[in-house]
Amino acid sequence: MPRVGLTRAAVTAVAVDVVDEGGTAGFDTLTLAAVAGRAGVAVPSLYKHVASLGDLRRLVATESVAELTRTLAAATIGRAGPDAIRAAADAMRDFARRQPGRYAATQVAADRSDPADDELSARSAETLAVLAGVLRGFGLPDDELVDAVRMLRSAIHGFVTLELGGGFGLPDDLDRSYAVLVDGVIAGVERLAATSPAP
Repeated sequence: MPRVGLTRAAVTAVAVDVVDEGGTAGFDTLTLAAVAGRAGVAVPSLYKHVASLGDLRRLVATESVAELTRTLAAATIGRAGPDAIRAAADAMRDFARRQPGRYAATQVAADRSDPADDELSARSAETLAVLAGVLRGFGLPDDELVDAVRMLRSAIHGFVTLELGGGFGLPDDLDRSYAVLVDGVIAGVERLAATSPAP
């Protein structure tokens, strides 16, 4: 019988804790043995709740993406224009710095051809919808809205990845450089909107 209190959701929660403790590499190094040890069960007991390590990783990614979406939505509600972009960028950066393992899990792209990825795909779509809402106020057509979302995500992800990995070796103020980056993203979105054909 499954251990009392151990459910699929509980196993996921334990795995998320393990990922968090592993820092930036926590998601990549996640193992069933680590989760079983934390849960106080033998590895075979986990198979009553998850099908495989891949299944568990998918659950962690799905939960992490959902949490990032909630964070972004809370940060950007009621905001528009450049203020909304700054709030979204700050929320992503803060999420990554507070929970680097979970942040890494949010970078898993769902396989739309795999039904097992349906929930991850749905949660990812919700994240993109929040970011699209942040950028929609600039009047971008749908095809360029995708470009703007990708630009925002790529810029913040690149900065955060370098920051967490110790890739900025110079003593200059990181927050100032980050602010310059976000201003550049805003200028890029505004330029994209200015050159877009009128709807």
